[in-house]
Amino acid sequence: DIVDTAVGAGTFNTLVAAVQAAGLEDTLRSAGPFTVLAPTDDAFARLGQKEIDRLLANPHELAEILKYHVIQGKATSDVVLSQGSFETVQGHPVFVVQRKDGVLINDANLIATDVMAANGVIHVIDKVLYPKPVRLIHDIVDEAIEIELDTLVAAVQAAGLEHVLRSEGPFTVFAPTDEAFAELGTETLKRLLANPDELADILLYHVVSGETTSKELGYLDSVGMVNGDRVHVDFEHGYQLVNDARIIKADTLVANGIIHIIDKVLIPR
Repeated sequence: DIVDTAVGAGTFNTLVAAVQAAGLEDTLRSAGPFTVLAPTDDAFARLGQKEIDRLLANPHELAEILKYHVIQGKATSDVVLSQGSFETVQGHPVFVVQRKDGVLINDANLIATDVMAANGVIHVIDKVLYPKPVRLIHDIVDEAIEIELDTLVAAVQAAGLEHVLRSEGPFTVFAPTDEAFAELGTETLKRLLANPDELADILLYHVVSGETTSKELGYLDSVGMVNGDRVHVDFEHGYQLVNDARIIKADTLVANGIIHIIDKVLIPR
């Protein structure tokens, strides 16, 4: 089966250890069939020992990452090459890009194909794939446009911050809904849109440098924002609070960070 085949190949020891640590061995020994995008030991080594240890200590996260390398059904290389993307068992798609010099799966090179197993097929890749569905395409601003945070986008543009929020980052943004901005009242909004400096200070009070997931927020009682002030973090009635704003949708992952949607605009004290 897939596990025995990977063991027998001798170049997937980390993958096999990860599958066992994540509790997925029985699944990959079952009838399937499955298609596995198998990162080599070298691919795992490129993550660094610290990240490998962190993943082995977090079986749930590790399982999510591994499931992102598994496709239901048997997709041989001709099938893989005939499609632009595949839904993975994890739920997010992987993208197949054909280039002159070879084939990419997301940003990993496809280095060997069609290693047959009793319950499926293995294709070998040179990089571990992380299930960040929009990592390749959307940045923070694109995503805000896509999910129709129109007032936030207009404010970011008026404050001259669009280039910042499209840069590498990464950033964590607490993104108020249009309703949250509407609560400030039309007059206040007009005044802010006419005062780029004050507006920028308020907007940067919604931005953290670096990626902070909702899980990580749970361990903190305050977070430093890019404008220099701190917000208070709490948990109440099933919601995470940032000052007095509720996080109503957490952990939207984008190319240059993370977006948490909130129901109030944060005003620096």
